[in-house]
Amino acid sequence: MKKMFLFLIIASAFSCAKKVSQENVSKTPEEPKKEVVVGGDADSHGCKASAGYTWSTLKKECIRIFEGTKLSHSDDGKTYTTASYVIFEGNKAELFLDTQKESIILERKSEGDSWVNGDWQLIPWKGYVLKKGEKILYVGQ
Repeated sequence: MKKMFLFLIIASAFSCAKKVSQENVSKTPEEPKKEVVVGGDADSHGCKASAGYTWSTLKKECIRIFEGTKLSHSDDGKTYTTASYVIFEGNKAELFLDTQKESIILERKSEGDSWVNGDWQLIPWKGYVLKKGEKILYVGQ
């Protein structure tokens, strides 16, 4: 019995010493895990896409483009609905097209004229018609 008791004491001391020595071993610092925060997807202008916001060059603020005028893609007489929008500010219009990475700013000279930028033309006719060159690309209300 004394031998058994002595064996348990030695085994306990050995296991405690091993635990203490493992705690004192220097660990290499781990990289802190990056937490993904919902709504933390702000772009370079601070606009949060997850909340539906996009930077407007025209208004110089974050806007929700789907609150603008929706344009539908028109091709060969068929109409397809896409996520293309236009917003207006004075005599300027900003186009957000599904085919372009950046918005396009168009200007008009006076009330009732078309908004123009190079070969892009937004015509106020039965709503709006967007042309590039001679081709009608989009129509909208």
